[in-house]
Amino acid sequence: MRYDLEYRSIPHVIRVAAKQFADAPALVDESRRWSFRELEQHMLRAVKAAVALGVEPGDRVGLCAPNSAEWILAALGIQGAGGIVVPLNTRFKAQEISYILRKSGAKAVFASSFLGHDYIAGLRNADPDLPALRRTVSILGPQGAADLAWEDFLRAGEADSSSMAHDLIDRLTPDDVSDVMFTSGTTGHPKGVVLTHGQSLRAYGWMSEEYTFTHSDSFLIIPPFFHCFGYKAGWLASLIHGVKVIPMRTFDAGRALEIIGRERVSILLGPPTIFQDLVSHPGRSAFDLSSLRVSMTGGTTIPESLIRAMKSELSFDIVMSAYGLTESTALVTTTRIGDSEETVARTTGRPIPDVEVSIVDDAGLAVPTGQDGEVLVRGYNVTRGYWDDPEATAAAVDAEGWLHTGDVGRLDERGNLSIVDRKKDLYIVGGFNAYPAEIEKLLLGNEAIEQAAVIGVPDERLGEVGCAFLVVRPGHRLAEADVVAWARENMANFKVPRHVRFVDALPRNASQKVLKDGLRRDWSKPSDH
Repeated sequence: MRYDLEYRSIPHVIRVAAKQFADAPALVDESRRWSFRELEQHMLRAVKAAVALGVEPGDRVGLCAPNSAEWILAALGIQGAGGIVVPLNTRFKAQEISYILRKSGAKAVFASSFLGHDYIAGLRNADPDLPALRRTVSILGPQGAADLAWEDFLRAGEADSSSMAHDLIDRLTPDDVSDVMFTSGTTGHPKGVVLTHGQSLRAYGWMSEEYTFTHSDSFLIIPPFFHCFGYKAGWLASLIHGVKVIPMRTFDAGRALEIIGRERVSILLGPPTIFQDLVSHPGRSAFDLSSLRVSMTGGTTIPESLIRAMKSELSFDIVMSAYGLTESTALVTTTRIGDSEETVARTTGRPIPDVEVSIVDDAGLAVPTGQDGEVLVRGYNVTRGYWDDPEATAAAVDAEGWLHTGDVGRLDERGNLSIVDRKKDLYIVGGFNAYPAEIEKLLLGNEAIEQAAVIGVPDERLGEVGCAFLVVRPGHRLAEADVVAWARENMANFKVPRHVRFVDALPRNASQKVLKDGLRRDWSKPSDH
């Protein structure tokens, strides 16, 4: 089945589901429970409100909030009006969010007051002339510095008819852009990956069918909605198949276990750390986990012991692994039902239908099976390009349509892909991609730091964390705790280096490129300054 041709757009999924699943439970967010029919009505109201706010076809709109019913409705409302969602990482600081909103040309921003942080107030202080601040909506918590509270936003569209909202959704096509997902590149500047409705529907409609999602399932969605893992492999994939969606705003293992038992959760996807925390929770045996059925984990190496524990201790019948990057709609390969635990642990499976994977050497020539090289991807899932960045687009996607991922991998004789290194130097902290060049640039905002180089180093729980090698400016003194505290104030938590090493000079080659291999060998040596 071609889900892009069947559903055409992400908002249309909700209309189809409302007819097919009607009064079955669609969304459970804390004390609120909505059927598919009710979800459609909430979506139509959000579409009308987005139009009243001034969202027009092609407009970009920022969305910064934790997993919630409001996040889903805001996205559907923006897209239904013809707009393009720009998801924003809730861990980002104001200056990081401001850059993305400016780069994307966002016309408005939906944000929340969450965990004591008013994102819109932070933006007004950091960048008061930001165009997106001309239309602001608080979608969770108090109104704060926003122009409109969520209910006021919704009321503003009540004068329009639902038929108008239906007409707007009818105009959407699979080729229309649904979102611009910003991901940091090795240049240190975030880049906006342009993705269409059809790409996401085709990829995740197939994936959820392959993973046996059905209308009797319930999905506790822990990965954040600002990431494809929570958004597209999460609520979008679920609603296509009538799966009950349960957003989780912040992960707490004990709370997750309680929800699994109460709501009879059967689907749980996420990075390995989530499953490790559930397995090791001291109160796990007190909860009924027998409903758990389907899981997929990725983002880092998966120990075979964890896969076995997910089946024996957490009751999963199906455990999958997958590989993707935002530029490929975050889905390239996946294991299949029936694959061995060794295959799931050591590989990311085979390419999804109608997608090609090639492993090439530095000259761009295909290497034999079993040999390492750069992973190239070609197919419908490859991005149209980076927003307003033709040079970066040309560097990433060649004239023949191959996406150069920058990842190093190998294919086995069965076509399973294994990722063995990261050519782009990125490392993964608990499932989040961390890019050294971006973190280095942020660190240089500290007046006491003259030079910075960041590498990923092993961490027992998170897989990898950052280690920063710093050259301190003359006349300044820094301690490791000072750097970490400053970083926590100026960058997202997963970017904060957990280790700091002070050096007199960074090792460089003749072209002045920092020799990070030497830093990796030396990272465990203690230092003080």
